[in-house]
Amino acid sequence: MRVTRVVLAGAAVVALVGGCGGSSPHPPATASGTLEQLAARAACKPVVSTDSAELRQANCTTKDGRYVLATFATDRGQREWINEAEDYGGVYLVGRKWVAVGEQPVVTALHGRLGGSVETGTMHSGHH
Repeated sequence: MRVTRVVLAGAAVVALVGGCGGSSPHPPATASGTLEQLAARAACKPVVSTDSAELRQANCTTKDGRYVLATFATDRGQREWINEAEDYGGVYLVGRKWVAVGEQPVVTALHGRLGGSVETGTMHSGHH
């Protein structure tokens, strides 16, 4: 799927650098809504880079750092995207039909604003 590969390339650039950090002791209830609603809750003015029926993706920069925020039309589409993206490594904050990808400190800060669950990808060397 061409859209997935474009998204993965952007996410991989942001996700390649990792760091250390803890998670919020009491994250909020997992956020939901449109890309713009999630971005507002995360204190980001989104710069939309992909806008399709299946996937909307934006680049965000906040005081905590840069990340990619994506929303999905279906749970299945989201899981397929995450499964492919995690092969590139990185840290993912996952909610219902949305995901944020960034460095550990950024994802930790977002977790405090958006809730969700944190997943860590494993970078694989070689060709896919």
